[in-house]
Amino acid sequence: MSSFAVTAASCSSAPAAVVYAVLLDAESWASWTSYYEVEMELPAGVERPVRVGDRRTIRSRLGRVSCRERIVELIPNQRFSYEQAAGPLASHQGSVNLTGAPHGGTEITWSATYRRTLPLLDMLRRRRLQVLVHDLASYANSVVNRNS
Repeated sequence: MSSFAVTAASCSSAPAAVVYAVLLDAESWASWTSYYEVEMELPAGVERPVRVGDRRTIRSRLGRVSCRERIVELIPNQRFSYEQAAGPLASHQGSVNLTGAPHGGTEITWSATYRRTLPLLDMLRRRRLQVLVHDLASYANSVVNRNS
């Protein structure tokens, strides 16, 4: 089965370190996405920074669909990459790349590859990624404004 690649971009006035911190903060995702909950799968009582190989469970507000992702690459303040470990969108891989914007702030590029399915679903995936990257940039901006 063929794959379907999507890329969406946005710019945040926040520095890359803030955008990266938002991506790693699973609890914040419910504030800036349509997800009901994003929870890191760590043993009870364990608190530590996110690292490659960690898994997270994502529950959506829309139908409360649940999926599991595995973090496959972390480059501080530059890249956050993941792959679908289980759920309805198996064969989904994604990466969020952060680069300095020419006039300050951060350029955010979110890329994802899915197993190709129905044309309408592919169109919805493209739109969803555009919304996610825009909402990430807006939320990172609000974090900076709150701390100013």
